[in-house]
Amino acid sequence: MEEKSLMPTLEELTPRRIVEELSKYVIGQEEAKKAVAIALRNRWRRQKLPPHLRDEIAPKNLLMIGPTGVGKTEIARRLAQLIKAPFVKVEATKYTEVGYVGRDVESMVRELVEVSYQMVKQERMQEVRERAKKNAEDRLIDYLISQQLSFGSRISQSTANRSVIREKLRKGEFDDRVIEIEVQEKFSPVLGIMGPPGFEELEDQLRNLLGGMVPLRRRRKVKVKEALQILEQEEAEKLIDQEEIASEAVYRAENFGIIFIDEIDKIAIKTPGVGPGVSREGVQRDLLPIVEGTVVRTKYGPVRTDHILFISAGAFHMSKPSDLIPELQGRFPIRVELKPLTKEDFARILVEPKNALVKQYVELLKTEGVDLEFTHDAIEEIASIAEEINNKMENIGARRLYTIMERLLEDISFNAPELSGQRIIIDSKFVRAKLSDFVKDVELSRYIL
Repeated sequence: MEEKSLMPTLEELTPRRIVEELSKYVIGQEEAKKAVAIALRNRWRRQKLPPHLRDEIAPKNLLMIGPTGVGKTEIARRLAQLIKAPFVKVEATKYTEVGYVGRDVESMVRELVEVSYQMVKQERMQEVRERAKKNAEDRLIDYLISQQLSFGSRISQSTANRSVIREKLRKGEFDDRVIEIEVQEKFSPVLGIMGPPGFEELEDQLRNLLGGMVPLRRRRKVKVKEALQILEQEEAEKLIDQEEIASEAVYRAENFGIIFIDEIDKIAIKTPGVGPGVSREGVQRDLLPIVEGTVVRTKYGPVRTDHILFISAGAFHMSKPSDLIPELQGRFPIRVELKPLTKEDFARILVEPKNALVKQYVELLKTEGVDLEFTHDAIEEIASIAEEINNKMENIGARRLYTIMERLLEDISFNAPELSGQRIIIDSKFVRAKLSDFVKDVELSRYIL
């Protein structure tokens, strides 16, 4: 298959550039960012090789070791966004061994392909958007004329009249009028919700079978503005090639997909005898062929997992990587340890990333006309409190900042509509006044912060 649209983006992303991009959202953890940057660059290098050699090079899967809230998931998620690659995050504890009731490990691959399909579909829909909008307008004009909603008197289908209606439609003059249109009926079989894993093909066959037995279209009364959106969606669906989308989706999932397996340490815990421990090891053994490379049947076609990049992560408080079965250990050759966050890290997290918490709250309150300003000593105080509470209680990393910021700005957020036009400065004195009692009282902090 020829190289796809992802390739130019990958070519521009050198390992150094990847680390720079990740650093816009993730503070610290340079070793982990460097490891994933190399893994991503190797995907581009592999695509440049002759086909016979390309298929022999497997991705170097990663195992991230570190406490919660230090950036493991964020690194993997931002990595996928850099190249617009299909990405899913799953929790190892959600899966059960074959033979047990629950989700089977192959479902993570089917989920990845579904994400890939939706990504490609949205791209194709965007490409045909203008044509779809024009076709939708034509259909809507037909409805307006047939139902005499345009001028209140009988009008003809003349080009002049249609042009006048189209202009009024685009200006929004008909937006709130109610019109009756015919829409595509979407059939959703029960299997899609309650069916066992692996029944995607049966579901498609059932949909096709019953599609011919039940009405495919029905009439709805909606406002013109909503009708235009519905018809535009239908017209776009007609203009795209579903089979081509499925083929591209499978290709992207196979060659660029990233599956992030969180809490893998939880299925590494060894328990003597029978029971949960057996199921945990069973999940590992079921996971092994997926990571090694196998074929998973999906409703979009068979998917090879040989070149999907797997990134696993865990805190490993109760277990260690060597507790995983040896075969699975060998499939995650790159191991990086993420360090606990310090006061300095918290201070940087609050203000440096593109989506920094301080920036978020400033912009949120600006919508109410409140000008919020954080002083440098306030940032230092918040960071110090986050570190102190994490040390006293369970260390939840940067997630502690979310609860602290919510508690700190609770009254301002509540009263914001009445504070419109005011400028509020958050300094260290304000922070201590709001949070000192919670910091001193460990039991109170346990429930509040």
